Amino acid sequence: MVAETLSTTSMTKQPSQPHGGGLLCCAYGTYEVAANVEAGDIFEMCKIPPGSTIVGGMFYCDDLDTGTEALDLDVGWAANGNEDADPDGLGNYGVLTGDVLAAGNLSNVAGLIYPFMGEFANGDLPTFTAETTIQVVANAPAGTFTAGAMSVVVYYVVD
Repeated sequence: MVAETLSTTSMTKQPSQPHGGGLLCCAYGTYEVAANVEAGDIFEMCKIPPGSTIVGGMFYCDDLDTGTEALDLDVGWAANGNEDADPDGLGNYGVLTGDVLAAGNLSNVAGLIYPFMGEFANGDLPTFTAETTIQVVANAPAGTFTAGAMSVVVYYVVD
């Protein structure tokens, strides 16, 4: 099969534009993963408006790989015409494990809860001058795939 780009229903909505600088906004998207991913698959999760600075966020996911873990998903953004794409700018988590409290996973039950890392680990808050798509990129498929949901929640301000 060929890698593909898949979109959540959140992608059809206009990103929230606050009325005043410094107000915290939230964008989110959930995708029900029904079949094992392929390297290169892109899941378009949500959009943020021009002038956004991401101040935090989370990646949530069912345990999509229940055998010997091989699933590798990154969270980042697509190119927007002004800023370049950075497929792991919000999180390069390596091979994901749904095991309880394993390798950066904050979940105390089977599943995944990861805070955004990427640029944040450098002390930077990513800022965008154009509407930007937040995405999950598959680097490697699951060893033993199990269907489930993945969600991205993005906290941002617009100056």
